[in-house]
Amino acid sequence: MRSSRAGDGRAARWTGQRERRRREFVEAALRAIEEHGPYVSAAHIAEAAGVARPQLYRQFDDAADLTRAVADRAAEEITASLQPVWEPQGSAREMIAAAVDAHTGWLADHGNLYRYLILHAQTGRREGEDAIADVKTVIARQLSQVFEYYLTLFQLDTRIAGVLSFGVVGLVDSCTAQWLEAPEGITKTQLADLLTRWIWHILDDSLRAAGIEVDPNLPLPPPPPRQRPSAHPAD
Repeated sequence: MRSSRAGDGRAARWTGQRERRRREFVEAALRAIEEHGPYVSAAHIAEAAGVARPQLYRQFDDAADLTRAVADRAAEEITASLQPVWEPQGSAREMIAAAVDAHTGWLADHGNLYRYLILHAQTGRREGEDAIADVKTVIARQLSQVFEYYLTLFQLDTRIAGVLSFGVVGLVDSCTAQWLEAPEGITKTQLADLLTRWIWHILDDSLRAAGIEVDPNLPLPPPPPRQRPSAHPAD
């Protein structure tokens, strides 16, 4: 009689090998998307992976499963790139500029992947959500905590933190998406400078309405460190 441990070991090795192959194919898909654009085909992805198309789908349930895996990997990359959002430091202007530069920088460097995610936004995402919405929600919720910290520091009403954070994230994301399609001669640096200035004016107006004036160039005490959030808010 064969040991169940031997069977368990084989199953674990098979699971590990399948996950490794899935990761390899997802990385190949990312390369193919960057090269061929958001309408990349399965043939392009298989070519990037160096395999025949049927072999590609041995590791995924179907095309939607592959798309979900690509979206999950992209969400992880975006979340990892936004360190200035998770650990803000310096003056208000420096905090805003660093966060905006990180967000716009990733989108500018991965324009085809961003377009791919938008194109496949509703492809089997959990509860109808898409990778872009997931990431924007994660960023906004993190910003809400940052805003709550400073609103509490200035003894202001923290209930506006959520509205402010989602508004700011939406501004950056929508403006950058439009810029990617029609830059109109505006450089990424100029775009980031514009967004930084606009965001500061939004925050400054909210503070002044409560009788608070903050010099945007003076250092602020950093919020307490937080664990980097998951790329998916439901996790």
